[in-house]
Amino acid sequence: MEFRLLGPFEACQDGHRVQLGSRRQERSVLAVLLLDMGHLVSTDRLIDLLWNGHPPASARGAVHTYIGRLRASLAPYGARIRTSGDGYLVERGEHHVDVDEFGRLANQASGTADPAERVRLLDRALALWRGPLLADAADGELRERLDGPIEELRLASLELRAEAQLALGRHSQVINELTPLVAEHPTREQLVGTLMTALYRGGRQADALALYRTTRQELVEGLGVEPGMRLREVHRRILRDDHRLDRPSLPVYEVRVHEESLPWTVGGHPALEFCNTFAGWGHEPPLPGSEWLRAYRTLVVWTGHVGLVDDAAVSRLIELARRDPDEAAAQLDAARDLRAQLYACLTGPDDRRAFDAVARYAEAAAKTLVFRRDADGRGRWWSDLAAGLRLPVHAAAWSAAELLADPRRVTIRACPDSRCGWLFLDETGMRRWCSLATCGRSAAEAPCRVA
Repeated sequence: MEFRLLGPFEACQDGHRVQLGSRRQERSVLAVLLLDMGHLVSTDRLIDLLWNGHPPASARGAVHTYIGRLRASLAPYGARIRTSGDGYLVERGEHHVDVDEFGRLANQASGTADPAERVRLLDRALALWRGPLLADAADGELRERLDGPIEELRLASLELRAEAQLALGRHSQVINELTPLVAEHPTREQLVGTLMTALYRGGRQADALALYRTTRQELVEGLGVEPGMRLREVHRRILRDDHRLDRPSLPVYEVRVHEESLPWTVGGHPALEFCNTFAGWGHEPPLPGSEWLRAYRTLVVWTGHVGLVDDAAVSRLIELARRDPDEAAAQLDAARDLRAQLYACLTGPDDRRAFDAVARYAEAAAKTLVFRRDADGRGRWWSDLAAGLRLPVHAAAWSAAELLADPRRVTIRACPDSRCGWLFLDETGMRRWCSLATCGRSAAEAPCRVA
């Protein structure tokens, strides 16, 4: 059976529409269960969603009635709603939900390096979008509570598709598609930056600069923040007529080093940058394109880029990884584990378990350190190349230990945006948001967490 939630609620069997739920709230109940298919949804959650926290005394009985009617409607098509404890779930089977297919295609697109294939996959994903989630079943309040992650994934997919279109040299198409979208989301900086780049490539430099001024005004007056580093960098390059904006092979917010794409360094310390090689810590599933440490070679190049190892070590490690790919993959896994433990340690000062895990990595790194003279004459501890493919993990762990011992540790903030969680230093005590393009919604939202 096929269920379509992206737009008006529809259910189909063998290509023919099936009428399910004579009442709007019945379809809403089924939709909530389908959005979490195979997992238990408690009766209390269903009641809270259906009546937006203000249920009548008969709410529990009404939900029970809705479930009974839905079971009778679904039974002929092999779809089952099972009771488990004080809740219900739709059993997984040969059923398809367009929301799941959308997420699968979007994440598949983020994992391909070919821009043409990325566009093809995202076209398929976005074609599933027939309108707002449950356009005819959910009221505005219910839709707002249900479709946050789905709408975010749609916008992230549109951003990813526009960047792929730019990589294919299709700036005119990007301008046509993003202009109305930016008008709808004027403070979404990544969309704005991509549109500015497309305008610049289309010979419309003045329009690109005007768009930046309008966006900055929206951010300053509406949210009390300046544009983030990425958008400011696009603006700076346009002002300087930077030839790099004409290169279709690279999104403008990336740094290209040794043929590897790395994120901007905005955290203020190498250990923070290490944590921030994953954007969207609070988003599940991860946003398309958010993972930067996709290969051991990327890890090595990033380690050299932030100055934890020298260029000679970078070249040597790349060669060692080519000879022993299995060990390189194992060390990449270790780096990701260290990153997760460090992030937990920095965002939860009382997390002793995470601190001890980072400490073990740092103690192992300390055994391989050598003290060498830098070009400026100062001495510095470096991880010894004798560590082999483990070297980047040691370098990151030692940097983590330095940060944890640094008094600035108490000024670390985590962006409160649920889509982000980026870490940054704030010695002024005044910043609310990090400088990622995905952030900076409402000043009324929770302040940054003190890490």
